[in-house]
Amino acid sequence: RDKRTRCSIWCRTPEAAWIVDTGPDFRSQCLRENIRKLDAALYTHAHMDHVTGFDELRRFTVEQDHYMPIHATASCLASLERMFDYAFNGENRYRGYLKPWPMPIHGPFKIGETDITPLPVHHGKLETIGYLFSRSGKKLCAYISDCKSVPAETFALMQGVDTLIIDALRFSPHPTHMSIDESLAFVDTLKARETFFTHFQCEIMHARDEPKMPPHVRFAYDGLRLAWD
Repeated sequence: RDKRTRCSIWCRTPEAAWIVDTGPDFRSQCLRENIRKLDAALYTHAHMDHVTGFDELRRFTVEQDHYMPIHATASCLASLERMFDYAFNGENRYRGYLKPWPMPIHGPFKIGETDITPLPVHHGKLETIGYLFSRSGKKLCAYISDCKSVPAETFALMQGVDTLIIDALRFSPHPTHMSIDESLAFVDTLKARETFFTHFQCEIMHARDEPKMPPHVRFAYDGLRLAWD
């Protein structure tokens, strides 16, 4: 069976842990990877393949019965509040129920000792962002799951990043996602130390297609783990 990649990334540091997006198989991902702690959830945009597992966040608020910080743009939060009204409307505050704490993103913010910078990108008509994760001034990772193009202002924020994780949907062009060739062109311009393609269709086969990529470009897969000093 060939490897696949989903629309989420889990980040853990000594002082905090958070998830970026909660796709439809979020629960099974947490069970498989033994994820037992989350301090916050970040969202890139409100398409269903990125938010369907939202209610599964309740597991991480049971023991301490606390609120879960939800970081997203104002437009994304508005969509989440509409889709999951029962969680946001203030009426269900019993133990075991998900109690989200909306945290609108207006610029860079911190979780623990990690600096997080929103990265606005173009993805059809929906407001969408990626995230840049930095520690002690070092740009460790830029994560952009859904993207057709990157504005110049966002590109400038990403320059000097160590690891890039970026959308590369398929070989043929698509109106709202980067194709493999478009992603490769972006990689060549940004010049990160290493790049992982994500959010690709099932026509992409790791064993067949990864050897065709430059040495510093790989296809991501479920369970991939990256570490930085």
